[in-house]
Parts: sequence; C-alpha cells; structure tokens
Amino acid sequence: MSLKILLNGAQGRMGTAISQIANKQNAEIISYIDQNDQVESTLSQCDIVIDFSFHSATAPLAEKCIIYQKPLVIGTTGHQQKEKERILKATSKIPIVWAGNYSIGVNLLFYYTEQVASKLGNDYHPEIIEMHHRHKKDAPSGTATDLLSGILKARKMNQDQICHGRKGITGERPDQEVGIHAIRGGDIIGEHTVLFAGLGERFELTHRATNRSIFAQGAIRAAHWAISQKPGLYNMRDVLGLT
Repeated sequence: MSLKILLNGAQGRMGTAISQIANKQNAEIISYIDQNDQVESTLSQCDIVIDFSFHSATAPLAEKCIIYQKPLVIGTTGHQQKEKERILKATSKIPIVWAGNYSIGVNLLFYYTEQVASKLGNDYHPEIIEMHHRHKKDAPSGTATDLLSGILKARKMNQDQICHGRKGITGERPDQEVGIHAIRGGDIIGEHTVLFAGLGERFELTHRATNRSIFAQGAIRAAHWAISQKPGLYNMRDVLGLT
C-alpha cells in the first residue's frame, strides 16, 4: 500500500518536484495544500504531512498534526526563534523529521564535515560558501546553517565565533572563527562548499545539486521512515542511520 501524503506548499518548487516523483517512490499525494486553512479537511485521510511552504505556516501546521496524530516532515527554512520553539514543542507529541536539506549526498556532507572539523586542528580555518537561485528568500540557507552547527559542535565553539561575510578592515582572522557566505543569482539549484584552509594546503568538501528531484526523493524517504517512529525530533542522519 502506498504512503498517503498531505503536501503543504504544493505549488512551490519543492512541492512540484515531490508531486512529480511520488508515484515512483511508493507514495501518493492525496491532498495538495497551499494555505493552512485548507489542511484540517484532509488531515484525517493522510498517513503523513510533508511541509515545504513558508516559515510562518509550519508551527500552526505542526499543532494541527498533533490533533490528528500525524507525523510531519519539514523542509521549510527561515523560521524565527518563536516559530522554532512552537515546532520543537510538538515533537513531544508526534514524530517530526526536520532537515534543512533532504539530499542524501548533502547529508553525507554534513556527516563528513563534522568528522573533518574534529580531526583537523584549529589552524585549519573553516569557511562555508553556499550558492542558490535569485528567488531564495532566506540566507544563509538551512543547509549552510546545519553545516555551521556541525563545525561548532565538533570544535566546541559558540555563536559569537561566527563571521557572516566580511567587510572593511577586519583585522587578522582568528583561529577560532567560522566564516559563512551566501551567494544568490540565476537559477542555481544549490551548491555548498566547506573549506578548511591550512598553511600550505586546503581541504574542501563540495556538494552540487543539478536536479531538484534529489531533495524530493530524500523527503519521501524520510516520510516512509517517520511513520514508524515514536514522537521526537529527527533529522536525515537518523533516517540514513548515521547517528
């Protein structure tokens, strides 16, 4: 039996990509939604909800999923702190897979970035460069933010040691800093590079997306996985068994 999905944000780029491949991934979109006020009429009929909408829509959606006890896969980015808190509160009642990027390749990039950051010394300076199409509204991307979190965790650094771009007379770069840079233009689907610059050499990890279907495949894979999980907060590392 195919997985029955309520898709929120159905008319967006990711919503369209998920719709196009769902039937090839043992899944069926039973409801195409673009406004939260349409959700409740079909929540009872689905197995799971996938959200690729807008940051302000996710928390109300999660709270409605609690009422109907439906797992939730979140691909929307750009949430404000209060919105994040409401979503996290819902994880005590339902399973939620929440990832900034559903590409399997990108999630391997997360894993190896953290590993490399922990193995190389502080004299290998980490910089994150992300590129997206001109229509993307938030910066840095959710993927870049997750990469940043992995480096901070691996090196036991804090938020005060993040440098968002550089301008003017910045002085010498300290060892205990992570640079992060956002590029927007054209129709770039998504590119992320993590650079560790040392003396005499540099180490780079790069992922380039050439087709949005890779994210759709990962989101549906996460949905298949989530329906058998207990309430809690999960990410693609959990889905892929990398935790």
